[in-house]
Amino acid sequence: MQVPVYMDNMATTPVDPRVLADMLPYFGTHFGNAASKTHAFGWAAADAVERAREEVARLIGARAQEIVFAAGATEANNLAIKGAVQAAPGAHIVTCAIEHKAVLECCHTLEKQGVEVTYLPVDRCGQIDLDQLAAAITPRTVLISLMAANNEIGVLQPLAAIGRLARERGVLWHCDAAQAIGKVPLNVEALGIDLLSASGHKLYAPKGVGFLYVCSRKPRVRLQAQVEGGGQERGLRGGTLNVPGIVGLGRACQLGREEMPAEAARLVQMRRRLCAGLEAALGPLVVNGHADERVPGNLNVSFPGVDGTELLLGLREIALSSGAACSSQTSAPSHVLRAIGASDDLARASLRFGLGRFNTMAEVEFAIDRTAAQVARLRACALAIEEKV
Repeated sequence: MQVPVYMDNMATTPVDPRVLADMLPYFGTHFGNAASKTHAFGWAAADAVERAREEVARLIGARAQEIVFAAGATEANNLAIKGAVQAAPGAHIVTCAIEHKAVLECCHTLEKQGVEVTYLPVDRCGQIDLDQLAAAITPRTVLISLMAANNEIGVLQPLAAIGRLARERGVLWHCDAAQAIGKVPLNVEALGIDLLSASGHKLYAPKGVGFLYVCSRKPRVRLQAQVEGGGQERGLRGGTLNVPGIVGLGRACQLGREEMPAEAARLVQMRRRLCAGLEAALGPLVVNGHADERVPGNLNVSFPGVDGTELLLGLREIALSSGAACSSQTSAPSHVLRAIGASDDLARASLRFGLGRFNTMAEVEFAIDRTAAQVARLRACALAIEEKV
């Protein structure tokens, strides 16, 4: 077992060696621009892009022509939300308090431009109330933006029910699926999803590549482009395509589709062992989020009486986080944990374990031992200080 142990797979995943192997030829031998239509180098690149598009589409039950490649889920979120709203003046959006900042910041920007946004609360498990969602939809609502799985607590929303409600009310549904794709089954047609965004680096593909699914049938979604250029991606996203990254994304989607059931079962087993081991050593845990309705590899735990920053600093042998990687520069408590009712102190005492494809049970045991020892040490120190006072 190599140290440090990586358990921050919700932040990013390592590139699968099989994905890297497929990518390498497109840095050298097949280096052409996919938009070059007059020679073999461009044709080879374009063919590779279309094969990858097919694999991405197969993973989510879409058609290849409905996949728009982007730099990642953040860009795809911007295209979905701003693109849909700017195509419908006077629009109203419904979203949720625990969405990723890439969604929330889009909504804040649109609010400054006069768009009305409703932010739904969540229960203590991190899930929305469907009755509240139904009540929030008005005749001016053009878009619901609700994620599949939360990036901090891993909780899955009631996707099928959201899709049925959106269809009944004639409202588009954008789903940020960055943390769910390749981890749980997602079929856009069966779930009624109109727009779905994802990033490659969350499913063992490289950083800097992602996609947006744009439904082309019943309804045909119309978006206003946010990145304009040479007309690539049917005019929805200009710019030279990242061919090696797209090839890697396609291969990662293929592996996710083929290996998801076995991988999910293994990750659930490791997550349960991690939780049980920590409880055996430290007593009852505060597990943040729904106990079962969550992605397989996520465990978000609060340790009362412990400072989360000190805990992380004491666990240098394990790569963990206390929340979203994109929010790690701020000292403010997690907006997600606040939304589910956690106090600021408890939110600051939380750790996010993100188990992934390359973790082992030996690493889980190592994490149990090191985390339990560090929590016990910090609690003992805090108790000693209290007794002195």
